Amino acid sequence: MTPARTTGAKRPGAALVPVDAYIDGTWVRGAGGRREVVNPADGSVLAEVSLSSVDQCLAAVDAAFRAQDAWAASAPRLRSQILLRAFDLMNRDAEELARIITLENGKVSADARAEVAYAAEFFRWFAEESVRVPGDLRRSPAGHNWIMVSHEPVGVALLVTPWNFPAAMATRKIAPALAAGCGVVLKPAMQTPLAALFIARLLEEAGVPAGVVNVILPDPPGPAVNAMLADPRVRALSFTGSTEVGRVLLRRSADTIARNSMELGGNAPFIVFDDADLDDAVEGFLLAKLRNGGAACTAANRIFVQRGIHQEFLARITGRMAGLRMGPGSEPGSEIGAMVSQAERDRVAALVDRAVQSGARLVLGGSAPERSGFFFPPTVLDGVSPTSEIMRTEIFGPVAPIAPFDHADEAIAWANASDAGLVSYVYTRDLERGLSVSRRLACGMVGLNRGLVSDPAAPFGGSKHSGLGREGAHDGMLEFMETKYVATPYV
Repeated sequence: MTPARTTGAKRPGAALVPVDAYIDGTWVRGAGGRREVVNPADGSVLAEVSLSSVDQCLAAVDAAFRAQDAWAASAPRLRSQILLRAFDLMNRDAEELARIITLENGKVSADARAEVAYAAEFFRWFAEESVRVPGDLRRSPAGHNWIMVSHEPVGVALLVTPWNFPAAMATRKIAPALAAGCGVVLKPAMQTPLAALFIARLLEEAGVPAGVVNVILPDPPGPAVNAMLADPRVRALSFTGSTEVGRVLLRRSADTIARNSMELGGNAPFIVFDDADLDDAVEGFLLAKLRNGGAACTAANRIFVQRGIHQEFLARITGRMAGLRMGPGSEPGSEIGAMVSQAERDRVAALVDRAVQSGARLVLGGSAPERSGFFFPPTVLDGVSPTSEIMRTEIFGPVAPIAPFDHADEAIAWANASDAGLVSYVYTRDLERGLSVSRRLACGMVGLNRGLVSDPAAPFGGSKHSGLGREGAHDGMLEFMETKYVATPYV
């Protein structure tokens, strides 16, 4: 195996960032050519990563399988200690990792630092959970035997992560899998592979045994992922990404009946009642809409405001969004960074154009600026039909389409008229109304008077086409475990 090459992007004294795959404890030069990693703020090349061949990806599965039994048999306290070391190391190198994320993803530094803190917390949370795997012992109702229930690692897990949160989506999967006793193969998004490689280096330093964590870089990813899913040794797939790709992966994993955990698309409604605290509602909206520049599955995409406060809410958010400074994420003071690629920027711009052509009123923004980089400005659309294309599409950009409503039933019906069911947001001072509306919303999570729901201690996931299973909380670790029942007649 060939030693890793590294990027030149580093702060003084920092470890170099790998640009090769990590397989069986070794940095492996790819056999599939090279791919440039581009800074979306200016189009410059940050690094060239070497691409993994299908055979190299299968070698990563082989490495994880060979390491699986020993890792599964290791003491939970040992796994906990390694994860805690990873938490400490990520905090030690937080500024460097945040810098990498900003450069390859485009998000502003404040968002990148927040992501690193969130990502690190998964290591700490699951370090604590790894020593608390539940079990059960009870007598059968008929009295003939005892029912013993335990949980065991499911086996090798394939982890596929997106570009929008390149560190947090990796640790949200790696940490529970390691805590459960599973070996893993991580395939990060090829727009943002450097953060995942940086995390692999931290895990190596933390003491993860060779083969337990592997990071592969196939491009195009389809043939490699298909080959790995066809391998019967891969017993679990954890995927975060679009619903369309999720459907394909579900079909691919059907032949081996691999365990599937999927966090797919979102199209979150943001409902503001006329009795809401408008100061809180505006702040919550800005957080829910503009975190990561709107490129989040939890982003507020459909804003429904009760008619009595519609104009005031519209004026407030328009004023706030108009005052945001757009610029490269690494520049001090930037509040809206670049989108990850020109294709993403052009997709959002076209979506806004079609919305205006269909009758929406453009209040703010609406067109890409004449500058280098893949930027799109904060945009507000008013009078948008709840059934329009932009209300049915996961925007993934800093665009706020608004529709007024009259009654709660109307807002709930609009909110539920979507295949997505990840998260909803509700603002009202009336707790009974808030809880009643939350219960009626067809989604897996609700932010009630809160614009942020993500928390490593909470079960993150959705209903309908937004996915299967949960990440975070204790539920996230159980996604990587099988339940075993033993019947014994001892007296």
